[in-house]
Amino acid sequence: MGLIAHYSDLLEAGCDEAGRGCLAGPVVAGAVILKHDADYPELNDSKQLNEKKRMELRTMIMEEALAYGVGVVTAAEIDEINILNASFLAMHRALDQLKCRPEMLLIDGNRFNPYHGLKHICVVGGDAKYQSIAAASILAKTTRDLMMVEYDARYPMYNWRRNKGYPTPEHKQAIAEYGVTELHRKTFNMAIQLKLDF
Repeated sequence: MGLIAHYSDLLEAGCDEAGRGCLAGPVVAGAVILKHDADYPELNDSKQLNEKKRMELRTMIMEEALAYGVGVVTAAEIDEINILNASFLAMHRALDQLKCRPEMLLIDGNRFNPYHGLKHICVVGGDAKYQSIAAASILAKTTRDLMMVEYDARYPMYNWRRNKGYPTPEHKQAIAEYGVTELHRKTFNMAIQLKLDF
């Protein structure tokens, strides 16, 4: 069974973020408004797709969507406002980029900070239920992955090209050997995860 095309007859923007559980790099959110008369059965939760398929769908979303936006919150900002608020801010910044104003927001997750008085609905596991949220998930994930590949060229010892900043054993070991960069999050339980004293 495929994902649901639309929640209502209102103009909906699906929102999701990527990178919330990382040790390095930004948190990135996507916001996507799909055409109301269209159905995209290939859309799915970005975590269920391989990289090649995600990039193919990224192109399709950017060409076919009525509107889309991407919001980025840096590691330094995450340290300042915490990862939960950073996720909300990234979604707000993505919504700011939309070329048309939605009437309703479909948010992946169980919490959200209201955006300019728009009605919103939080959907746990929404990226596996609604096409617009899945599209936002793919846009956020692919944008962030491309950023981490660029950062890898500056700091190859952390192998961000492969681990994308997530807390893999090799990434933790590299931090233990080389320390942290300005792209690492100094908070977000890093001391607990790495058993290091920041």
